[in-house]
Amino acid sequence: MASTSPSASLDFLKLLAHDVRWYLLSALAESDRRVQELVTLLQRPQNLISYHLRLLREGQVVKERRSSADGRDVYYSLDLALFQTLYQESGMALHPALACTQPGQAEESEVMVERPFRILFLCTHNSARSQLAEGILRASGGKLVTVFSAGSKPGGVHPLAIRAADALGFDISQQQSRHMDEFVGQKFDYVITVCDQVREVCPVFPNEPQQIHWSFPDPAAVVGSEADQFAAFVQTAQALTIRINYLRQMIVLRQEENKESK
Repeated sequence: MASTSPSASLDFLKLLAHDVRWYLLSALAESDRRVQELVTLLQRPQNLISYHLRLLREGQVVKERRSSADGRDVYYSLDLALFQTLYQESGMALHPALACTQPGQAEESEVMVERPFRILFLCTHNSARSQLAEGILRASGGKLVTVFSAGSKPGGVHPLAIRAADALGFDISQQQSRHMDEFVGQKFDYVITVCDQVREVCPVFPNEPQQIHWSFPDPAAVVGSEADQFAAFVQTAQALTIRINYLRQMIVLRQEENKESK
């Protein structure tokens, strides 16, 4: 990793050095959110929230996407991969060792799993986004997780989703579309919606699992050649892989925290 310039590091650290922006980043690290949700969460005026969101967008660590459920709404998300890069480069600008992984950090293979985390991915048709997410996490999570996916209007696994998964090295050809009502009453650690529409109709699950929203456009809605459509599925799979990698690391840390608390 090439070290960033001192001025760029200062700009990045100044961007973090405000309580409202820090709380916004903390909220967006958990889930994509709309402005009004951030206003309610932080208990600050909407104009103040909008101002600091604009600064975070200009700093490129926060992205926005218009909701596919209601075009008047905008979802904001934290670019975790870019944020990590900028954070590490800023540390390395002070000392090269500060960009290294913390010594002694547990590897996933070393984590003692008392029980796997149960995770449910939801989208409307359970044909692409949630199917890809299920397959990616199942392939990478191993014994850490038990993964499911479902939809509000299930319609079968999309052939291009299967092709995109294969291109990235995992197999979802045996997965099936299921209705989310099949899972009502079951307990999960995380319920993750990857579709704006299904977030609006997401059921309530026992024990109040952590609900996370990732605002992804539907790759099946892309109009164009088959190559264009396939590229949209691959792009979605790649973006989901980034999110899921961070989710998996968080699960590893929480397994360690649970073990230390006992």
